Amino acid sequence: MGTKKVSYFFNPDVGNFHYGPGHPMKPHRLSVIHHLVMNYGLHKKMQIYRPYKASAHDMCRFHSDEYIDFLQRVTPQNIQGYTKCLSTFNVGDDCPVFDGLFEFCAMYTGASLEGAQKLNHNHSDICINWSGGLHHAKKFEASGFCYVNDIVIGILELLKYHPRVLYIDIDVHHGDGVQEAFYLTDRVMTVSFHKYGNYFFPGTGDMYEIGAESGRYYSVNVPLKEGIDDQSYVATFKPVITYVMDFYKPTAIVLQCGADSLAGDRLGCFSLSTKGHGECVKFVKDLNVPTLVVGGGGYTLRNVARCWTYETSLLIDETISNELPMNDYLEFFAPDFTLHPDIPSRQDNANSKQYLEAITKHVYDNLKMCQHAPSVQMFHIPEDALPEEVKVKEEPNPEARMTQEEEDKHVEPKNEFFDGENDNDKSENDP
Repeated sequence: MGTKKVSYFFNPDVGNFHYGPGHPMKPHRLSVIHHLVMNYGLHKKMQIYRPYKASAHDMCRFHSDEYIDFLQRVTPQNIQGYTKCLSTFNVGDDCPVFDGLFEFCAMYTGASLEGAQKLNHNHSDICINWSGGLHHAKKFEASGFCYVNDIVIGILELLKYHPRVLYIDIDVHHGDGVQEAFYLTDRVMTVSFHKYGNYFFPGTGDMYEIGAESGRYYSVNVPLKEGIDDQSYVATFKPVITYVMDFYKPTAIVLQCGADSLAGDRLGCFSLSTKGHGECVKFVKDLNVPTLVVGGGGYTLRNVARCWTYETSLLIDETISNELPMNDYLEFFAPDFTLHPDIPSRQDNANSKQYLEAITKHVYDNLKMCQHAPSVQMFHIPEDALPEEVKVKEEPNPEARMTQEEEDKHVEPKNEFFDGENDNDKSENDP
């Protein structure tokens, strides 16, 4: 395969939002990453886009109208008038109301949506949105520093063109919001590698959570213990993803690269290096499937910036120096000023070889239960979320290519996403 077309989405304002004093989530990390990417010269090998801003309508493709309406209206100034809503929508401590909250959501969600659309039209092979990846947000509520689930919204866009989408999550926390959204469908397989046990947030992600109804066996969880190192992680990641690819044969991938799985993270408890984390990203890139790459967690700012800058270089096949280039944030990287510092592990690896092999075998045995590569025929492709984008000309009447036999076999794909309340959302196939 020739050189991949890589698109990179960045809004210069996205790093200016602030969750509040002492809050571990710092959007400022996005400005630092972008600065490193530019100073390494990586922008010369990618298309750089100032992304589309998602509208309330876009967000309501997954979230409830009442919840999105609340996010649009609430501000630190009028918060007193919304006391009841705060508890209803789980907004408060972990997910505070801050200035420009809705604008922030619009920026990171719009970038994932536009990335999905570029993949749909073969305008890009890989789309990068480090501001996205907020995998805990639920249909009706915020959770774990996440308000709008840009991943679910991006996947719903991909499903207009792709029969099977694979979601891979290497954040230290379980990708619960995405798993829950697609728990009942075989159109999306969710695969999450995460810390599980001892009341670690969000408390979900047991290996026995495998999906239900049409989605049974299409949720894959790899629950890990604290202290996992590069060697153990990669030795589990590669076979699991290889099995998933063999059984599921996805036509698009969304990869969530939460950097809180790195050693030394403020909230994490794994012992990965940027190179070990990056090896997983490179492995996915080398599968040669259209891929949307998003950020996620990561609460030791300098290490997140190193990690996602390095992974940007891997995604465009560029080798970059371990010595950081001159940049406005150089003091963040003292005392070593390198891309790959030795970060001492704070704990021993509690994952035995036998434990990891048992999980891998469990995953393999479940995948064998999948109906191979589910497919879906659509009568027509729904309109793109971003109508102003110049579209590739479609054949005027896609139905003309379907034989009567194929039409007879057509089944409306039910359970496109699971809302937890079964409130009869419009089917994804509705115009």
